[in-house]
Amino acid sequence: MRSGKSLSLGSRVALIIVIGSLLTVAAIVTTAYQALVQDFEDLLTQRQILEAKRTSEQVDQRLQLRLNALSAFAAQLASTEQLPDPVDLAAALGRQTTLRDLLPAGLLAFDEKARAVAENIYVPDRVGTQYLDRPHFQEALQSRRPVVSKPIIGRTTGKPLLSFLAPIETDDNDLLGFVGGILDLSETSLLSGHRQSDRQPSQSIERIIDTANFLYVDSGQGSRRLEPLPPPGADPLTDAALSGITFGQVEDHQGQTLIYATNHLQRLGWVFVRAVPYEQATTPARQSFFRFFSISLLITLGLAILSYLLARSTMLPLDRMTSRIQRMAEHPDSAMRLRETGLPELKSLAGAFNRLLEERDNLARLKDNFMSSVSHELRTPLTSMTGALKLLSSGTTGPLNDQSQAMANLALRNADRLQLLISDLLDFNKLSDGSLKVHIQSEPLQPILDAAIADNATMAAEHGVRLESETGVSVNLLCDKHRMRQVLDNFLSNAIKYSPEGGTVRVTAEQHSPERVRVTVSDQGSGVPDSFSNSVFKRFSQAETGTARSVKGTGLGLAISDELAKLMHGGVGYYNNQGAHFWIEVPVSGNTGSPA
Repeated sequence: MRSGKSLSLGSRVALIIVIGSLLTVAAIVTTAYQALVQDFEDLLTQRQILEAKRTSEQVDQRLQLRLNALSAFAAQLASTEQLPDPVDLAAALGRQTTLRDLLPAGLLAFDEKARAVAENIYVPDRVGTQYLDRPHFQEALQSRRPVVSKPIIGRTTGKPLLSFLAPIETDDNDLLGFVGGILDLSETSLLSGHRQSDRQPSQSIERIIDTANFLYVDSGQGSRRLEPLPPPGADPLTDAALSGITFGQVEDHQGQTLIYATNHLQRLGWVFVRAVPYEQATTPARQSFFRFFSISLLITLGLAILSYLLARSTMLPLDRMTSRIQRMAEHPDSAMRLRETGLPELKSLAGAFNRLLEERDNLARLKDNFMSSVSHELRTPLTSMTGALKLLSSGTTGPLNDQSQAMANLALRNADRLQLLISDLLDFNKLSDGSLKVHIQSEPLQPILDAAIADNATMAAEHGVRLESETGVSVNLLCDKHRMRQVLDNFLSNAIKYSPEGGTVRVTAEQHSPERVRVTVSDQGSGVPDSFSNSVFKRFSQAETGTARSVKGTGLGLAISDELAKLMHGGVGYYNNQGAHFWIEVPVSGNTGSPA
């Protein structure tokens, strides 16, 4: 019967190992797949951002090239003290072959009042028209610098245009007039040659939108003519580009998800949009996932079979011992021990288990005796001492000289610290037996932080440390105010003790998530050593690091803080970054906090 039961237990354990291995592999490959998809998605998003930025920069460079060429021509016209006559200006405009190629819709000269006086391409009623009401003329007149307009509708042509201006100035900075050039956006594209150098896959989408006139400069359909934007809701990609969100994902009307990015060219008021189907992220990730999954599955099956055989053979002799341990768990009795018989390994295991029980009983008795001594033998006389010191320090018993007053204050502060240490020990006892209760209710955050700073100011002054508070949120917390203060006091006390003299301890609060607020206490010390990272919140643990000042204590403060945070449905943690940063997160109340 025992053999049959042992075989059944071994089989069950082996089966658990096999199932656990398979589940582990499944979790790993699922996580790996999600990570792969996310990586490919991030790469594609970054690619779209870079491509949109590259397109924008290329257009900006082409605009600047035209402005530079126009400025050079304006400098030639400024060689005299007055603007040449219209006939000479028209001749000079006609000789500018390079400018004609760059600005094929026309070159013009204007006097100092922005009136057109000459042109290289005749347009009825254009010469003699004053353009001072145009914003780009006003900008050029004020700044005396070359400017390019945002897309405008030509006053005499009625076409969508870009107007370039460069001031004509003498050496004495006297304004003689302007030389200008025009691009007809319906005939000339600033994106010429862009797609030929584009290495994006053929499935990529590119659109250029004029936000000032709500037009497609390039709708991605191959047309070089300006087209009006569709109404809102007709094209989700265009709506996303105009939303102000510079990158993300959007689903079109065919149900296809697109990864898009935008870039804004301020001087034209254009938005450049780049997008690719989301499948370009999932397809390579899926291929890599299947390869990884196949290899992992073969390895896991081999390990599972081997584990099954080893576990089945190992668990057979442990059946009887397991049954006894289960009975001991059901009837915990310090006198109940395992029999140290059988194979040497089983005898050693039984002996070690029995010694562990003895140590457990001894520690339990020692703890009970210790806590009893603390509560009865230390707290009562300490309370009397503290009361007497308060009377002495307050002057109730008579005035003290300065030296005596300082000594009385020092004794009172140390008595208060000793009281806190005893309270930590008592809280530890209550946490151990589960009798510590918290009273959670909505509490404003700012008064808690202010009180913590104020109560620790004296200790900070003694150690030559500054306390600062930075609160970026104004909320109410769901917490026990007293226990929240206890956690912050522990953090502040540690930060002060481990900070260098002249250092700063900073308390900050931020909305870590919609439901939680994180309060962080930061110091400028050497941080928590790596060797101590796994023991920071364990009981009776202290790191051998910090300043040369005393850092004595019970080693219970952080452990109690961890337990108190859990009782308030929160959590604690830390990280090193030019000092130690200890934080506590607690839930946010639905009630709005008072203004900070």
